[in-house]
Amino acid sequence: MRETRTTEFKEKITNTFLKTVSAFSNYDGGEIFFGIDDNGNIKGLSDVKQACLDIENKINDSIIPQPDYTLELQNNDRTIKLTVKSGLQKPYLYKSKAYKRNDTATIEVDTLELSRLILEGKNIRFEELLCKEQELTFDILCQKLKEYIQIETFNQDTLKTLNLYNSTTGYNNAAGILADKNHFPGIDMVKFGENISIIHKRTTFDNISILAVYEKVSEVFKDYYQYEEIKGTDRKKVEKIPEAAFREAIANALIHRAWDVESQIKVSMFDDRIEIISPGGLPSGITEDEYLSGKLSVLRNRNLANVFYRLGFVEIFGTGITRIKQLYEEGLKQPDFEVSENTIKIVLPVFEQNQNLTEDERKIYKLLSRTMLKSISEIAPYVDFGKSKTTQILKEMCKKGVVKIEGRGRGTKYVIK
Repeated sequence: MRETRTTEFKEKITNTFLKTVSAFSNYDGGEIFFGIDDNGNIKGLSDVKQACLDIENKINDSIIPQPDYTLELQNNDRTIKLTVKSGLQKPYLYKSKAYKRNDTATIEVDTLELSRLILEGKNIRFEELLCKEQELTFDILCQKLKEYIQIETFNQDTLKTLNLYNSTTGYNNAAGILADKNHFPGIDMVKFGENISIIHKRTTFDNISILAVYEKVSEVFKDYYQYEEIKGTDRKKVEKIPEAAFREAIANALIHRAWDVESQIKVSMFDDRIEIISPGGLPSGITEDEYLSGKLSVLRNRNLANVFYRLGFVEIFGTGITRIKQLYEEGLKQPDFEVSENTIKIVLPVFEQNQNLTEDERKIYKLLSRTMLKSISEIAPYVDFGKSKTTQILKEMCKKGVVKIEGRGRGTKYVIK
């Protein structure tokens, strides 16, 4: 056993465990084991029944509101397992402070995080709060609704139906994010050259409806990752990266990001891939495995998701990641998804048809580049076979027309053809 984000060991009972009770109650729950040292070794408690009473009294006297927990004796009544469930009445405070887990450590939350916990405890989302701007127009939203779902009339009743307007309070933040002009961040797009020191183009879309952002970003994408191939009288559109995958990734970034963070979605465009980084990690109530598998969807911005769903831009049940993976099923390189506490990153590689490569050939292919020549010494250390076999495999890939060899002798280098 070892300590994790949701598991902590305490050799003795001291008040420090109460911070962790606060953290587990505020977020995804967890377990605290008493009588076990930091390395997972069982040390035991001298009087487990008294220890249970001490733990119970400390929690009941110190954590406000009352958390949901259970106590269980283990290891022949030598240790205690305290299971703390994620609570509904957030924030759970210890000495008037709220805590969260940062890997295996317990730390105090910042002001922004405390505000989020308070809203979550009231079952209110940031997008449902009153927008600080109330002089809003919705020409773009009106146009899209007429174009995609043939809505005939657009007025405040329409906005009420979409949960964007309340007769008593006015427009909420979701309305502001969809309004023609607003104060919200958008998307920053950068097209890089051979490396990040070379910038070919930078375009920022800020303070406008996210529906406009969605379309403008897609147009920039087409400039770099689509072209026409003419054969005789026929014209064929070629996609270097599936447009459907890119649109899905952008739509997901816009409707699932944390809008209370003053940060733009970053779209970095390279010759061999696109990286999309959106602010805000996973919403509470969903694990990384559940997110990546598409088994469960938790909507951070349900009103925005509802609008995108009605317009047919996304599936509301969180099938975006699954759909992106499906679009790359026949590809040699697969999309990559990285989840951290504060960001979600999606990497869409240039689509390359699987050319019946062997497993060993695929390992080498992933290390090669279309623009940078690489020598055997730059490839062999990263595969689980020697230089001799690596060289032979590269020769076979050259015969297949996948790899090009340049130079001779020690100067021999390889590049994707």
